[in-house]
Amino acid sequence: MILAAGLGKRMQPLTNNCPKPLLKLKNKPLIEYHLEAIAATTIQDVVINTHWLGDMIPAALGDGSRWQLTLHYSHEDALLETAGGIREALTTLDEGNDQPFLVINGDIYCSLNLSEWVSQALPRIENKQAVLGIVTNPTHNPEGDFVFDGQQLNLKQDSNENRYTYSGIGLYRPSFFNALPFGRCALAPLLFDAIARQSITASIIHAPWTDVGTPERLQLLSTQLSD
Repeated sequence: MILAAGLGKRMQPLTNNCPKPLLKLKNKPLIEYHLEAIAATTIQDVVINTHWLGDMIPAALGDGSRWQLTLHYSHEDALLETAGGIREALTTLDEGNDQPFLVINGDIYCSLNLSEWVSQALPRIENKQAVLGIVTNPTHNPEGDFVFDGQQLNLKQDSNENRYTYSGIGLYRPSFFNALPFGRCALAPLLFDAIARQSITASIIHAPWTDVGTPERLQLLSTQLSD
């Protein structure tokens, strides 16, 4: 699943007339980098949730045949936030066997070999409900989100050691969301609760990664990729 329903307020004015995942990086929409990476895995079906200027996304991407993928769209008339959007999309994703599925934020860039990362993450999810892809803390989030010692994921502590930031890439089981009621629901409280129960873990991503959250970061990333 690619999360593409956000309003993109921090990206204004670029998002006034364009949903954030369709903003271009080196003449290619951000979301297409994800589709290319997914196409190199064994994944065939991708659900994309939409809201702000949502009609523009299926109009731009079509049915996914360009990438030999099948794209499904989950439009949200009212913004459901991350967990709520995933819960809504489970009617398409969940085949009843609780097999893990990949979730990617539509507004990040990462030159990650998804196939390799998923292969590394799958053994870690065997007795867990999720594996979060985490990265070295960027300058805009220097204190990080979590503490990870290579095995156990914890909430931030007093120590500044082993702190990482959630990349927006994760492997989840449908059961992590199935108990949620349909409607608006944030993801962070669910993650914090699951970390306290030690029901989720993490896997470090070493590939270059950017949260393309502002026009300045988009411009900087474009410059870096052109060098």
